[in-house]
Amino acid sequence: MSALSLPPSDIPLDELYSLLKPVTIDRSSSAAVFQNWGRTFTCTPSSVFRPESELHLELILELARREGQTVRAVGVGHSPSDLACTSGYMVQMSRLDKIIEVNSEKRYVHAQGGVTLQRLHAALAARGLAMINLGSISEQTLAGMLTTATHGTGVEHKVLSTHVLAVRLLLADGTKVICSRDHHPDLFLATLCGLGSTGIILDVRMEATPAFRLREVQETFKFDDVINRLDTVARSAEFVRLWWWPQVGDVRVSTMDKTQEPRHPLQSWLWHSLMGYHVIQFLLFLGLFIPRFNIWIGWFSSWLVRDKTVSVDDSLNVFNIDCKYRQYTIEWAVPYSQAQSCLRELRDWLETEFRDPRGLRPHCSLEIRFSDADDIWLSPSYGQRTCWIGIVQFKPYGLPIPYRNLFERFEGIMIRYGARPHWAKTHSLRPDALSALYPRFEAFRGLLRVIDPEGVFRNEYVSRHVFGATGARFDERVFKARQ
Repeated sequence: MSALSLPPSDIPLDELYSLLKPVTIDRSSSAAVFQNWGRTFTCTPSSVFRPESELHLELILELARREGQTVRAVGVGHSPSDLACTSGYMVQMSRLDKIIEVNSEKRYVHAQGGVTLQRLHAALAARGLAMINLGSISEQTLAGMLTTATHGTGVEHKVLSTHVLAVRLLLADGTKVICSRDHHPDLFLATLCGLGSTGIILDVRMEATPAFRLREVQETFKFDDVINRLDTVARSAEFVRLWWWPQVGDVRVSTMDKTQEPRHPLQSWLWHSLMGYHVIQFLLFLGLFIPRFNIWIGWFSSWLVRDKTVSVDDSLNVFNIDCKYRQYTIEWAVPYSQAQSCLRELRDWLETEFRDPRGLRPHCSLEIRFSDADDIWLSPSYGQRTCWIGIVQFKPYGLPIPYRNLFERFEGIMIRYGARPHWAKTHSLRPDALSALYPRFEAFRGLLRVIDPEGVFRNEYVSRHVFGATGARFDERVFKARQ
């Protein structure tokens, strides 16, 4: 009898190795070392696989059970944290990226979890569809978007995971299950922001909408003019995004509404390429040696985009932005009711830093977005409308820069206002603090203990933040790229 006709549990160990050899990455190659997009976290898993079928996934899972290894499924590694890192088995899902169906009549797409959003956009556009909302990038995979509750912006729009209709999972015991709001609803709501810990996401069925264009108006105002009427500003269009330059006290307000107008994208090689990319990067490099210079960089960046602009383009091109450079970044979801007070305290703190010759020097804008309340167990918007506040420190030419003290003080203010961390990004909260923030946190932990009692899908990140694991192995700095 062929090994493939046997259940995985009955296949001899040497045959398991043989069957998986074609999709196992040679540990002597550079591909065996994982590094996230920002090049801030790196790890060397015990084994790395690039499966080409669900059978390969089943065999990998069986091998992990026999060898006492954990399994971590990863996409493109865009998360700016150690969420994807593991010392166990790493399963790179890039070859499981089939688009199964795009249904323009019923407005949904069905695809494997390893497909990138970029490919998904192209498939949807070919059938006159688009995603309902979108974050700032489309490099990540569909499964990665789903399992971290990625968000766009809009006070009446929920996180992107809420657009998911059904998910098919490979569970820790090797069984496959389809979950939705009608079938296994607890597993479904846990998986929609499950951090990859409920199972391997095989495929996803997700809502879509008729393709649309957005008319985006960008204007610059002073901080108080915007924050004093924050709710009015946030509701002034269907989608609203803010960029705040604390170095000069300016807020760039981007309002986006659907339109039937012809495309009229903004195009300026001088400002967006030469000045907005190359000159800024050189100035950031100089800021490594002259920290106070970073305040001027913020002023210069704000000045580049100070004029009012109006553009019309396909939704994808307006929602997505150019991240420009490798970066350190964190983001927190503040209760919408606390947003004004939180932003004012951030302003007061940063102005104090700017007055201090030895103070901290953020060099770019803070991004501010919004999302409506949802019912996903670990979504930062669970049960409450949210204001997302993110801070970035760019790495000019990929070089490391100071960021830890800045981020720690930023996080401290966020915590005081009851903010919840973006799960794809670094944070210091452990189970006790997270349990107080998330009403369904203990239910999430209890479900994991039932469906994965041996912790097969618990990497160091999940073990640390969800189960409170301590020790050198679980310290996030174990995976930090060398500074």
